[in-house]
Amino acid sequence: MTALSFGATVLDAGRTRFRLWAPALAEVGLEIDRLPAVAMTALGDGWFETEVSCGPGARYRYRLPNGLAVPDPASRAQADDVHGPSVVVDPDRYPWRNADWRGRPWRDSVLYELHTGLFGGFDGVRAALPRLAELGITAVELMPVSDFSGTRNWGYDGVLPFAPDRAYGSPEQLKALVDSAHDLQLMMFLDVVYNHFGPDGNYLASYAPQFFRDDLHTPWGVAIDFRRPQVRRFFTENALYWLHEYRFDGLRLDAVHAIGDPAWLDEMAAEVRSAIEPGRHVHLVLEHDGNEAGHLRRDFTAQWNDDAHHALHVLLTGERDGYYRDYVDATRHLARCLKEGFAYQGDPSIHRDGRPRGTPSADLAPTKFIVFLQNHDQIGNRPLGDRLARLADRDALKAAVALQLLAPCIPLIFMGEETFDERPFLFFTDFHGELATAVREGRRREFRHFAGFASEKISDPNARESFECCRVTATGDSGFYRTLLALRQSAIVPRLEGARAIDAQVIGPGAVEGRWRLGDGSLLTIAANLSTEACPFIGPGASQLYESRPDAVRNSQLRDRSTVAFLASPS
Repeated sequence: MTALSFGATVLDAGRTRFRLWAPALAEVGLEIDRLPAVAMTALGDGWFETEVSCGPGARYRYRLPNGLAVPDPASRAQADDVHGPSVVVDPDRYPWRNADWRGRPWRDSVLYELHTGLFGGFDGVRAALPRLAELGITAVELMPVSDFSGTRNWGYDGVLPFAPDRAYGSPEQLKALVDSAHDLQLMMFLDVVYNHFGPDGNYLASYAPQFFRDDLHTPWGVAIDFRRPQVRRFFTENALYWLHEYRFDGLRLDAVHAIGDPAWLDEMAAEVRSAIEPGRHVHLVLEHDGNEAGHLRRDFTAQWNDDAHHALHVLLTGERDGYYRDYVDATRHLARCLKEGFAYQGDPSIHRDGRPRGTPSADLAPTKFIVFLQNHDQIGNRPLGDRLARLADRDALKAAVALQLLAPCIPLIFMGEETFDERPFLFFTDFHGELATAVREGRRREFRHFAGFASEKISDPNARESFECCRVTATGDSGFYRTLLALRQSAIVPRLEGARAIDAQVIGPGAVEGRWRLGDGSLLTIAANLSTEACPFIGPGASQLYESRPDAVRNSQLRDRSTVAFLASPS
């Protein structure tokens, strides 16, 4: 069990301690199962505490002096939705089958990002695990599961960070999912959101306005005040909670550039490293739009590489809208990503009005960067949620997939990619009333600058159809991905430890060649041509490992829309 400073802690079968940080109040009551409120003891510094005779399953809320009854911000489970009572949970009740599981090294990682609701909840994801393991996936990454308003949401509108959403299943069902993954030697990752709370069901401002800053805002609302030790502790304990109580193998931290005190990130990561059992592999992954490489030299494992995605997307689609304006020289940017990690390492950004973006990253290993062709953001934040299977030439897309899966960077696959599924992935919520109207109209305003915009084509995020049409099936042919992932596992992964980039260069419009010295001294060369014209290419004189199209290299030419890989043994 994780020792939490906040919330309900079961002391024995019939007694529970409750703690709440409410610095704006002089008194707080605790209600158990709708019985009259019991006054909590003020401990000072905004803390309130009490012990009462109740055990697992008891429903409770905190009663404020103005009469408002609120859920526990550290609730481990909710009886209904975010506005209802919290439930006392005994975290030691689940009987782990794989308590001795120690995870897998980072080099093994092939991440598969999915939305739990679209798979049918925790049990639905659990049923899909054998298929994903057979495909060659080694790590399943859940989009956020913390309790949000309604039954349908991407998860980034969560308001109770410790409570798995009831729409997906119980805490025990989530633990069973993790346990089943470990049965199959699969790692489990969880996406967590520490930069904001959702717009419905967050009551913190009514008793702890000090949780927020009045001088800083994020794109999603008021910023959280990480300068306060209680706030820092709340989120550090949340990270430890998912890793200890649920035995997740890793966390992906969403949009950390929106966290006002970046020092907390390294503080939290250092505590995680010190708290994890010796010999256990735990991985911490960042999403950071600022390309801040410094965290990767300390206790963070890797970062999503948006630059690599943006360059590949421009080469595959020709799009130049929005942030893609920064990648008009996409081939050069892709080559720099293969060689040095980030494309923007302090370079001026057109999309940011010429301001510099990023820090130097060339000294970092390629496994510090996660490369993806699609993810929830890059599909779902498009007006129609369209996937690359609809936008790109199929041979060019396969060439890009081959580059992604055979390069030494860590690959991430978004659900449905493996079968080239063409179903959209839309933005969806389950809000009502004025909030539903605001979200719907805001979504349509957001896309007015896109070419060919037509507001009637933008789906209502709150309509159930916007959720249902995003379901993917396992009926398509995943053989292309299965072949590449098997090749990665046999030829690349055993050599990844200590791999370093040697060089990457542009060899033609839309064509790049990258070379890496792998950990055993062998030399990996990959050339990818995503354009519609052949380009000059002289192979490295090594054994050909793979080609995405027959006769990809012929007469010193690399065929259009093709990728080849060569592996030379150590000299």
